[in-house]
Amino acid sequence: MSEEVAPVVVVAIEISDSALADRLASLLGGVTGIRLATPGEAAAVALVSREAQAVLQPDDIELTPRERDVLVLMAEGASNKAIARQLGISVHTAKFHVGSLLDKLDATGRTDAVAHAARRGVIHL
Repeated sequence: MSEEVAPVVVVAIEISDSALADRLASLLGGVTGIRLATPGEAAAVALVSREAQAVLQPDDIELTPRERDVLVLMAEGASNKAIARQLGISVHTAKFHVGSLLDKLDATGRTDAVAHAARRGVIHL
């Protein structure tokens, strides 16, 4: 009889107080079933400091309706080609919208953009 292995939960620590962040990393690092996210990696859970984070409303980020459409498709894992086909635009235009989203959301990549948008309430996953 094989024993079921529980999935690993990836946790990101986004706290400006380095002593507190190190303490949390030390505590969580030894917990079975939890893995700390590497820098830039998407995480299932993020620990953030309330004091360090400004509360952003979805209105704080000005996205066009087309950018919102592209963002939703990005969240579903669609490639630029799939986004273009779905929205009836060229691949070049889809790539332009993705680049614009990365800039507006101050993201390092597609996954990071989706994570930032979800945390800010721009999209709901």
